[in-house]
Amino acid sequence: MGYVEDLRTLVGNQPFLLVRPSVAILNEKGQILLVKYQDQTWGIPGGLMELGETVEECIRREVKEEINIEIGSVQLFGVYSGEKLYTKLKNGHEYYNIIIGYLCTEYNGQLKPDGNEVIEAEFFDLNKIPEKTDPYIKQKLEQLGPKLQFILRASQ
Repeated sequence: MGYVEDLRTLVGNQPFLLVRPSVAILNEKGQILLVKYQDQTWGIPGGLMELGETVEECIRREVKEEINIEIGSVQLFGVYSGEKLYTKLKNGHEYYNIIIGYLCTEYNGQLKPDGNEVIEAEFFDLNKIPEKTDPYIKQKLEQLGPKLQFILRASQ
């Protein structure tokens, strides 16, 4: 079992904090990589941090596991938390996410979803984000789109 499962056995359904590093991967066209999860929603690659792992190690591991690419240098983009990131699952488990967002424009490998967590991976124009994108992520992308484009231009 992993850290979250171990903790859940101790606290039951009580809410706790989850550190969720995520990375917005942009290609040379300024498109963002989104991944489609088993529940048919689109999101940004990332996952749950394990004990002893750095934030950057976590995003590198998650990206490799989920879509089989290796990312290059990353830039801290933002840290997000609060009531809007509260989640209650159907099984009664509750948690508050702390999202540590990174930006990456360097990556290697062919996109290959793992078929377990991620069933599709595709680059999208920032103004053509799929309807079934996680609402919080969709809102943030709409707000931050110009900033992402500026950072992309500055990195080229």
